[in-house]
Amino acid sequence: MKEQSKFSKVLSILLSVVLVISSFYLLYQVIRLNVLPSKFLFPLTIGVVVLDAIFILLLVYFSKNVVSKIICIVLTLFICVASCFGGYYISKTQNVLSSITNVAKHAKNTVSVIVKESSSIKNKSQLNGVSVGSLRLNEQGSKKALKELSNEGIVLNQTEYDSMTALLEAFYNGEVDSIIINESSRSQILDMEAYSNFDSNTRVVYQTSYKVKNNDSATSVSDITSKPFNVLISGSDTRGGFDENGRSDVIMIATVNPKTHTILLTSVPRDFYVTTACDAGDGCMQGALDKITHTGIHGTNTTKRTVEQLLGIEINYTFKVGFDTVTELVDVLGGVDVYVEPGYATTNSLYSVHEGINHLNAEQALAFARDRYSYTEGDRQRTKNQQQVLMGIVKEATKPSVITNYAAIMDTMANTFSTTMSNEEITDLIKYQLNNNPTWKMEQYMVDGTGDTLMCAELGDAASVMVPDQSTVKMAKDKINAVLAGKSSEDVK
Repeated sequence: MKEQSKFSKVLSILLSVVLVISSFYLLYQVIRLNVLPSKFLFPLTIGVVVLDAIFILLLVYFSKNVVSKIICIVLTLFICVASCFGGYYISKTQNVLSSITNVAKHAKNTVSVIVKESSSIKNKSQLNGVSVGSLRLNEQGSKKALKELSNEGIVLNQTEYDSMTALLEAFYNGEVDSIIINESSRSQILDMEAYSNFDSNTRVVYQTSYKVKNNDSATSVSDITSKPFNVLISGSDTRGGFDENGRSDVIMIATVNPKTHTILLTSVPRDFYVTTACDAGDGCMQGALDKITHTGIHGTNTTKRTVEQLLGIEINYTFKVGFDTVTELVDVLGGVDVYVEPGYATTNSLYSVHEGINHLNAEQALAFARDRYSYTEGDRQRTKNQQQVLMGIVKEATKPSVITNYAAIMDTMANTFSTTMSNEEITDLIKYQLNNNPTWKMEQYMVDGTGDTLMCAELGDAASVMVPDQSTVKMAKDKINAVLAGKSSEDVK
């Protein structure tokens, strides 16, 4: 009996130590995350300390019989496990916040040497002496690929072209046996009706990458919980990784006023025909006319500067979404629900939707977000579809059931989003929401225009664009300024 009693005492002390360690691990992670207001943090800390004290006393002194001892041990183990899991999940959240707010100093550009699928050239060694076409606009990427190949004793006969159309025509007409393209241009090629099968009738025989400086930075407000601010939400269509520059397929400005609890989402169609603006080092053609989607090829900062110029506003922060990695997030969430308005049901080879609520898997959601050919409104409807997918992700990600797959969701989010908003600013917003629990009013607006075919600087050729209706541009500016001033955008007519 004495030995049993001694064993029970030792076990109780060990469990007490584990309980204290796991509880303090949980509290440490909560404090480290810094999202709980004091009115929640203080009671939580007191509650954890009191609960630990009660169970330690029960374990060591007051649980005398076997049944009470077993019950106490089981409950203590449950609290320990719950504290460890809670601390782990909070730690994952902290790591994700650190990841998405750690904007890379450089962006990656991937360059490929491409031949026809029917070509006898199967690998880079067979490129020696072969003719290759390249774009003058992509001089940096072409030089990088050719220099690396030359260092391996592989020399190509280069011909430069002024436009993507001229380059592709030369390639398919047999003027050159291969071409060098920046992978960020692949989507542009696929958008050309004549080259929509580019992926299937070509193959990559050599690929490399180079880095360019990322000039994207925040113009922070003094207090993000009380001062209004603008956020550029840019959805990139890059296929080479989240850190790679690519077209801005989604362009939205979120105007947030914490005092009035108002959020205005202003959408700009990807084909909007604008004057490009950028900072030195971004690599864009300053003052050139082009689709706004092409600004993303030179980085988020170029898109930001162009939007600022277009609307006459200051953008404080950027929020980048990688649409290819979004599919991974949709996958771990188990799909998303989107609402299809009456008259907008569609069926194609990639997806099918009916009127009302549709549950889409990852591939279907991406196809739905990118589709513009199934609708008479084209890019306008695509913008609405993208909003539906993003809202669907938000709804799924905020359901209590995400706890069952929380770690995987957090890991995926780290590879899907990036923002110039600081970790402290995000946690301040979360703390503000928890402390005040405001009900946010969501407002929406989209600038509009008319279709046309005009010269696009990035393509070096004419393409389908949307010529801005300047009255809608002015309306967007007025609505944004109204929200910033503490009013409702709906009051602006």
